[in-house]
Amino acid sequence: MKRARLFGMLILFAAGIGALLLFPHIGGAQTSRRGTPAPPYNPYPPGILPPDLTSEIARVRSEVASIENEALAEWAGLPPPTLTGQPPTLQGTGQRANQLLGKLMNFDENISPFKNRACGFCHMPYAGFSGPIASVNLTMVAYPGSYEFRAGKRTAQRYTYAPFFPVLNYNETQGLFFGGNFWDSRATGYLLGSPDAEQAQHPPVDTQEHALPDTACIAFRLTTAAYRPLFETVWGAGSLNINFPQNAETICDTPGGASQFGGSATPINLTAEDRTKANNVFDHWGNSLDQYEASPDVSAFSSKFDAYTKSKYTLTADEMAGMELFNGKGNCNSCHIDGRGTTATVLNPGFNPDHSKTADVTPKFTCFGSANEGLPLNPRDAIYYQNTPDFFGFTANPDGFGFRDLGMGSFLRGVAAPNPNSNWTPFAPATDGQFQVSSARNVAMTPSQCPTTEAGSTPYFQKGFFHNGYIKSLKQLVHFYNTRDVYPFNVTSGNCPAGTIEKVNCWPMPEVKNNIDMTTGKLGLTDKEEDQIVAFLQTLTDGFTRFYPDSDKFTGTCMTCNPATDPDCTPSRQGNRSLIQTPPLPACGSDICGVSPVPKPPIP
Repeated sequence: MKRARLFGMLILFAAGIGALLLFPHIGGAQTSRRGTPAPPYNPYPPGILPPDLTSEIARVRSEVASIENEALAEWAGLPPPTLTGQPPTLQGTGQRANQLLGKLMNFDENISPFKNRACGFCHMPYAGFSGPIASVNLTMVAYPGSYEFRAGKRTAQRYTYAPFFPVLNYNETQGLFFGGNFWDSRATGYLLGSPDAEQAQHPPVDTQEHALPDTACIAFRLTTAAYRPLFETVWGAGSLNINFPQNAETICDTPGGASQFGGSATPINLTAEDRTKANNVFDHWGNSLDQYEASPDVSAFSSKFDAYTKSKYTLTADEMAGMELFNGKGNCNSCHIDGRGTTATVLNPGFNPDHSKTADVTPKFTCFGSANEGLPLNPRDAIYYQNTPDFFGFTANPDGFGFRDLGMGSFLRGVAAPNPNSNWTPFAPATDGQFQVSSARNVAMTPSQCPTTEAGSTPYFQKGFFHNGYIKSLKQLVHFYNTRDVYPFNVTSGNCPAGTIEKVNCWPMPEVKNNIDMTTGKLGLTDKEEDQIVAFLQTLTDGFTRFYPDSDKFTGTCMTCNPATDPDCTPSRQGNRSLIQTPPLPACGSDICGVSPVPKPPIP
């Protein structure tokens, strides 16, 4: 046993040294609180981090800077609004000023300890405000934060249409939760009245993302922002006049979770009055980002589907067939509501086409609820490997592969984030494994140079779908809904039996078997019908009726493959070459599955 343990330690040590050789200059850009270089945190075995990660981080940061400069130029040309009326209102350009403020903050890298991460780094316009690095989407799933290479546990969820989600509440009649933001709905909106505004507050102080150690660091960094005058125009003169202590910069330069903070969430020592001011600034940060994301810059309603509802576009035969399948046999419309009736029946695989007019001409393609679709555990997810302390003494996931993502259930127990409503806690077992039903809008958005998400003879942009990025194409996504219960195997990902092909005729077992949505899984769709639903999903991409702002900022390279020589160069098998074996899984960590009320039945 000791020899095996020593061998394992040597492997991890070798992997760490190899990572330093692979990424030799990353640490030089990160300076510790002592002014010395902080080495990159790399607990990952070879192959988890993509080989082009360094250059791709640099590319996206350059694109972020270009959008920030563009927004500064637009602000410079914006006529100032006039504060007038009762209640006082910023007349004229007040709304655009607030939206622009949100955009400037969204693409500001200074809102991070090493001044190298903006919100937009994980959410770029050309990807539907989701993950902009194809190789990350293919491999490690979660994006590296300000302190590289800490990373989260889920895919970068799309911003688009997120502002339309209501405040999280439990519907007693339906016995279901609706609303909130994030995959687990932990941004409830209970305080600001907007889940999207609250969502914008989390990444800047998330240890795995921007990693600022104190919410007051946002106000501190905004005091020196080039757009400070705009912030004070929108939120009031003097709103950033806060007396920060001399060590504020040192504190804000240190990633959250650092052992020196002793677990404190407020290491900056402020008077009660200044703390209140800083809290107000933090709230306004969320307010303005929400207004940017609610604007036509982000949530545009400019797709082919939108033109179709206005009789300005005629759906192709496959798009129309896909829409009818979406509303019927595919049962998509039961959750991704498109403004029409659902014609699917549970007992009868047939359906009647819906030729009624669209009742809602701005459908969000979501029910605002949550569901457990039975996704397998994805062993490529970066979170499983972050079970050792980093340079700052922080360990993101002590459980390693004992981590189970229970989604909303963990949030309601107060495990994943504080739960502001104790009345919700008893519902945790009924929500284990459930994740937000995201809007289907812009699910297919890609850079114009890479016109599709689907592998084949055309250059494509690799995305990761669902909360853990297990699914790599829209074809796979539809096929999963269609055949999850047709080809179930009691194996983990990477361990499908000989003679089967994972994601084609072998679906590994769910990570969380509790509360699985049984309205999908055996839909009886043909291969052609799956393709037609994909064709319809592609009509939901904004930018058809007018240019989608900043969708032209991609400077990377599309993925390519040759279907004639590569059997995985098809949407059905896309990404299969990157599959790795899931190791034997230890029991679910007691800090997750042992928290009351415990999952029922127990989760192994």
